[in-house]
Amino acid sequence: MNIKEFIKKSPKAELHLHIEGTLEPELMFSLAKRNNIKIPFNNIEEVKKAYNFSNLDSFLKIYYEGAKVLIKEQDFFDLTWDYILKCREDNIVHTEIFFDPQTHTDRGIDFETVINGIFNALKKGEKEFGLSFKIIMCFLRHLNEDECFKILDKALAHKDKIFGVGLDSSEKGNPPKKFKNLFKKALENEFITVAHAGEEGPPEYIWEALNFLNVHRIDHGVQCLKDDKLVGMLSESQIPLTVCPLSNVKLKVFNKLEEHNLKRMLDKKLMVMVNSDDPAYFGGYLNKNLTETQAALNLSYEQVKTLLVNSFKSSFLKDAEKKKWISKI
Repeated sequence: MNIKEFIKKSPKAELHLHIEGTLEPELMFSLAKRNNIKIPFNNIEEVKKAYNFSNLDSFLKIYYEGAKVLIKEQDFFDLTWDYILKCREDNIVHTEIFFDPQTHTDRGIDFETVINGIFNALKKGEKEFGLSFKIIMCFLRHLNEDECFKILDKALAHKDKIFGVGLDSSEKGNPPKKFKNLFKKALENEFITVAHAGEEGPPEYIWEALNFLNVHRIDHGVQCLKDDKLVGMLSESQIPLTVCPLSNVKLKVFNKLEEHNLKRMLDKKLMVMVNSDDPAYFGGYLNKNLTETQAALNLSYEQVKTLLVNSFKSSFLKDAEKKKWISKI
């Protein structure tokens, strides 16, 4: 079996996926029409052209623009269902998805509308395809901590649906320690914690996420190689780093895929795996991320296998489930 076939056929877990980031131009248009929302594009081609970004902030601008078409529970269901069909296509058997409630509640959409649409689609995917899942609620780090506390309070009523909390949005100038008290309260309420750190921000942000927020996983983390002490600690502790190669190139963290440091991270025995982040905006879902990264970095069969195994090891699945899927790779 060639390496491309191996990637295609192997079971996978995806651990870094923003559900709002799976909003394809076609769905954006149909929801805009259905909900009578004006968007600043005349056709699908214009949307695709706008999906060119120079950095994280320019991406977030269109990301928040696109989210405006999501109004009703059915919209969030449809968005999530489309991603579930992609999981089927890419042989993703377990997914741990992020959602950004503040992107919607700040527009006057009820928290319940958002979580119920997403959760009901995932339950249907579980029933029909056997797809297992965890939902992680992200706080927007460009907002202040007080606003985030209000969202955490809303999440408590949906503890049966929301497994953990994370931190995303503009990284520069918004260090993890800004949310120390928020994450302390989340932990007291038995939410698992993760955080975006070390994508555009410095290695210090990774240290802060670990020391102040007590996270179980670092999302991105590619800047860790600039700090040898950090690399040693991450290698020893095997704290997962959810790397998103196509996203990193699209947002100019690396100029091209051939320059990505994933192979060096593997060489340093870091607990890394590949994810798609915001695939509608960044040019590819999980299999495309894996196949293009493998080709660009000339990853061996064993290295690809390690990435796939790591995706399960780093997941929040129970050990028996992890072992079951790893044995099938």
